[in-house]
Amino acid sequence: MTGQVVGYVRVSTLDQKTDRQLVGVDLHRTFTDHASGKDTDRPQLAQMIAYVREGDTVVVHSMDRLARNLEDLRALVRTLTVKGVRVQFVKESLTFTAEASPMSQLLLNVMGSFAEFERALIRERQREGIAVAKRKGVYKGRKRVLTPDQVAEIVKQVDARAKKAKLARDFGVSRETIHRYLRAAASAAAAEQEQQEEETA
Repeated sequence: MTGQVVGYVRVSTLDQKTDRQLVGVDLHRTFTDHASGKDTDRPQLAQMIAYVREGDTVVVHSMDRLARNLEDLRALVRTLTVKGVRVQFVKESLTFTAEASPMSQLLLNVMGSFAEFERALIRERQREGIAVAKRKGVYKGRKRVLTPDQVAEIVKQVDARAKKAKLARDFGVSRETIHRYLRAAASAAAAEQEQQEEETA
């Protein structure tokens, strides 16, 4: 086999570990995206596709790590194999090349459909679990990243011209989280002001 062996890894959140994917696979280079399965913004995937050349092999832990759905899977495999790149899925023990046989294409469709079906079942179980928890009164939803006191402190520091990037580091959150809470605080303040004006009118 000629060419480089290139790994592609996708994890759904920034804090999710990647060390369980492609364990023991000797890779020349790895591209890692931190994105959900339905996310179309996967810059490392685009870079990987641009990087690989004829004779290279792309190794992915499983089909659902590469593609968002069956249509996306077929398109990505076709894009890579047309370039003369082999695509290898470790979990499914499948490899696809430009000389793919009708049987391998059938397997791609079948396995991709199974992956979609499995994801749909997981989502359904999650929805059912949430519904049961809500009926029991134990579902709390997502935990707040910041407490009300912390939000108040951030608003105070921003009013004092503190840098949002520094606040994000100090509170251990992303800048987008800081901006989201600031927007929510501003909306709440505006609503409170409007209510006060209505009461005094």
